Amino acid sequence: MTTLEPATPSLRPHWAILLASMLGWTLDAFDFTMLLFLLPHLRQVFGVSLPAMAFVVTAMGLAKVVGTIGWGALADRVGRKLPFIAAILWFSCFGGLSGLAWSYASLLVLRILFGLGFGGEWSVSASLLMESVPEERRGLASGIMMLGFEIGFLLAALAFRVVFPVLGWRWMFALGVLPALFALFIQRYVPESPVWLSRRERAAVRERLELNPAVIQAWAFMAVLNFMSWAIFALYPTFLITVRHLDPSGVFPFIATYSVASIVGKPLAGRLVAHIGERALIVLYLLLTIPSVLLYTLNASTAAMAIGAILMGLIPNSIFGIVPMYLARRFHPGARGTGVGIGWAMTSVSVVAPYIIALVTPRFGLGLSMAGFIVLGAAISAAIAAFDTERWIPAAATAPP
Repeated sequence: MTTLEPATPSLRPHWAILLASMLGWTLDAFDFTMLLFLLPHLRQVFGVSLPAMAFVVTAMGLAKVVGTIGWGALADRVGRKLPFIAAILWFSCFGGLSGLAWSYASLLVLRILFGLGFGGEWSVSASLLMESVPEERRGLASGIMMLGFEIGFLLAALAFRVVFPVLGWRWMFALGVLPALFALFIQRYVPESPVWLSRRERAAVRERLELNPAVIQAWAFMAVLNFMSWAIFALYPTFLITVRHLDPSGVFPFIATYSVASIVGKPLAGRLVAHIGERALIVLYLLLTIPSVLLYTLNASTAAMAIGAILMGLIPNSIFGIVPMYLARRFHPGARGTGVGIGWAMTSVSVVAPYIIALVTPRFGLGLSMAGFIVLGAAISAAIAAFDTERWIPAAATAPP
């Protein structure tokens, strides 16, 4: 007599939250990465240096620290859905208003305000998604959610290719108000987290945020991993424009190549993690990142640049495909919004990377500076991830919704 294995739960019943989390991150990334394509142009418009423009990115990321923790704490108190909607409306408003900037200082202030909502959308939607889908499918759901960043990056590159040459930079930012319409979809189709609702109905005591080796490792890992990530993508459009001397039409194919590779790689990482384990996948990917740098910014041939873009998207960037699951499982449900929020806020601590790269570029060149920071970030991230902290992860954090 043959015993049938239980079928793996489907993600189909959770299509709304899966689509909402992915598209929310897509629109968030679209608003954010638009600025990256405009850095060389805006430094001329406002008469400032490359480090000054890179500081706008840094300041925006530091504002994200405050916003991410704040929205996450709010999500633990009032639920995941309302802060999800509010964060999208917030960053859409200030993303669009950035197109009205009349000086460098006004642009800086508007992008700081944008940053307050930028991180909140991700941390709240990640908690909502991980609390809604079956445990067996969280790796894949995590990867699908995270490919939204590359779709947003690709859409920003397309806007730079199509809108910027015709209408200019202000209209590119004006497109940033469009995500506000997405809030209507979330309000209508996305349910509240069943985990949060269950705890409210049972009048459960709110768990305190517990500091243990698994939590500390996760926060440190996110800070250093994103240090590497900022080095990969934040100044990549500037590199293509100023070092490889490409115009908007020449920049787009490389951004598209990088983005498509990431779109393929993140769900793939989400599936692989179930087979080889979280720690093994992360360390393997990070070690493979180091030799991949040689083709990314250190070789001027078109073929090498294309292969480098594929490798950067397919390998290091795909690690982010398991980040929502990686963070969410380390916290009790009652403190998950805050814990995930702090973890995602740690990614903004490393936003100093593009500013430091801009400072050392006059001496080493932009390509070598980017490569050095990528290698450094990959090596340190691998060392942090190699420690086994599984026994400190609370059992309640991995329970099904």
